[in-house]
Amino acid sequence: MTGIAGGVAQRLTGFAEALRSHGISIGPGETVDAAAALEVLGLADRERVREGLAAALLHADGQRPVFDATFDLFFPLGVGLPEGARSDSEPASLDQRLVDALAANDQAALTQLAGEAVETLGRFGSANGSDGWSAHQALDRLQPQTLLTRVLAALRAGDAPDFTDRLDRDEIRRRIEAFRNRVRAEARRRMAELRGPERIAQHAITPSADRIDFLNAGRDQLAELRRAVQPLARKLATRLAARRRQAARGQIDLRRTLRGSLSTGGVPLHPVYRRHRPARPEIVLLCDVSGSVAGFANFTMLLVQALHDQFSKVRVFAFVNRTDEVTGLISTGDADPVELGRRIRTEAVVTSWHDSSDYGAALGEFTDRHIEAVGPRTSVLILGDARTNGWDPNLPALRRIVDQARRVHWLNPEPTARWSTGDSAADAYAEAVEMHQCRNARRLSELVARLLPV
Repeated sequence: MTGIAGGVAQRLTGFAEALRSHGISIGPGETVDAAAALEVLGLADRERVREGLAAALLHADGQRPVFDATFDLFFPLGVGLPEGARSDSEPASLDQRLVDALAANDQAALTQLAGEAVETLGRFGSANGSDGWSAHQALDRLQPQTLLTRVLAALRAGDAPDFTDRLDRDEIRRRIEAFRNRVRAEARRRMAELRGPERIAQHAITPSADRIDFLNAGRDQLAELRRAVQPLARKLATRLAARRRQAARGQIDLRRTLRGSLSTGGVPLHPVYRRHRPARPEIVLLCDVSGSVAGFANFTMLLVQALHDQFSKVRVFAFVNRTDEVTGLISTGDADPVELGRRIRTEAVVTSWHDSSDYGAALGEFTDRHIEAVGPRTSVLILGDARTNGWDPNLPALRRIVDQARRVHWLNPEPTARWSTGDSAADAYAEAVEMHQCRNARRLSELVARLLPV
């Protein structure tokens, strides 16, 4: 990095390290390429710098949102209050100017207003604002989502009689959400000036979809996960197919290899393998669909269903305190975890007289009614946090499944530090079956690729 100034080189390496902390694979080669791009592009045109660094550092889909948010911290548009913004704005004045800017879709004005909102409404702590700025506080006080009707009225008051043809409510909502994102980005930028971009990049940037914690995912993040199902399934299918091809080669046939080496002077240049064609395995999913773990279970069900061509049979069972087969709901439904969860709770029998999860009762019902689904070629994946709400964990039922299946793995979305705290029976279950922490889609894909048989 000798071609760029020391301060810029340090900022670039900090930028690369922050991206690595968010799961983006960046090695020394990519960092050197980014430095070369900066040397050629210079720093005069910020958007050219952004695109040049993106070309040098990014290699996969879905990384751009994290890249852009981190770039804005390490290569900010400016310092302090944005140019043209006022630090003494009254909330009423901000409201009306925001309505006008949203109606006109004035990007420069919206940027200035985001700066003013953070400065006047988001400041917290001491009087001089040295403690920081909060986007949540600014948005809570400004509440731009309540301005939809006023923006529509402003548009209709102008020369737009064909308003409904060219701009509808969804467009205004999109503009309002974009403004909310501007406020969040502005608060991060101001905090990065105060506390350093490295710290803010670590704690204030939304992770990419494959690193979203299943237990903390909201509706929008579940929508991101839904869009990730099919690309992730294609990637995993490729990996499983490669493992199957490798397994089909078998061991070297020594006699045939030596016989073939006669034509090359006794040198075995072309090994001959004993080929075999292993039967495709069967998969059974046993999924807790209660409470916060439902998003994890629903996403995993959809992912495995998308991989059904890799297996001879896929059967899926859901439970809260009763167990019912839901294979048909998954194979005929859309790839939407939220909608899948709703259909399971309304169309399948997964609860009895209460809505609390009861692993012991669910495992017992599975072994009593559905144990024929498990055979010597079956791999069973149990999905859940192992929290029994104080009920009997019914370890004998789990051991019966283990004895009958080819292999059994338990995927737990809770961090290992919380296993067997409170009403969790994770450690007890882990004595009978191999349990793995599985908190996000990236970890899930690693476990599926490694644990599922070929």
